[in-house]
Amino acid sequence: MSVQRRRGQKARVWRTVEVVDNRGNKVVVADPEGPISVRAAFIPQRSSKAEVPGQQQINVTRMVVDAHLTGVSLWSRVEYNGREWDIVSPPSYHHGDRRTRHWSIDIRERP
Repeated sequence: MSVQRRRGQKARVWRTVEVVDNRGNKVVVADPEGPISVRAAFIPQRSSKAEVPGQQQINVTRMVVDAHLTGVSLWSRVEYNGREWDIVSPPSYHHGDRRTRHWSIDIRERP
């Protein structure tokens, strides 16, 4: 495991699960049973502050997490640094030797 992930910051991740709603439809949602705790490296990507009323603040960060994390997709959620984040793009898997393989996940802070 890389030093950045081993000594990284703590985060909680809600995996994606498929449930049946009251109409009998299959719906994809963040896991209602609760999050799992992970250690990850966080790399700021881009941000912009709202300067005019009506604009929205954008804060995007890349989360680098261990390759053993499964069940994460666009419908998952992340809690990091006391704030909630949505996943912006599908997680991308980076294959390498046992110590360096990982997932990169771009997350955006919820307004």
